[in-house]
Amino acid sequence: MAERKFEITDATGGAAFTVRVVTRAAQTEIAGFQEDGAVKVRLVQSPAGSPEANQELVNFLAEKLGVDARKIEIVAGKEGRDKLVSVEGISTSDVESRLREV
Repeated sequence: MAERKFEITDATGGAAFTVRVVTRAAQTEIAGFQEDGAVKVRLVQSPAGSPEANQELVNFLAEKLGVDARKIEIVAGKEGRDKLVSVEGISTSDVESRLREV
């Protein structure tokens, strides 16, 4: 199988990026970036595909990115650990800089 590189990409009026979720963490946080470009996020909720974990992810990303949670959508991978997330009203450079902040 060919290697797939995931990147933060421009979408109509926003940005899209991949997230790898790790559950059962002590706190919700950005855990870094994978070699393929996916953002690794640790969540308290479990399992990764539960509605509660998905909502925790959306709320966390909204806070980190400074956007309303209604502007964030998990467009693929709701049931798994690897998710494609779309955010309206933000540029790819803003997503990258805000997610990389310490």
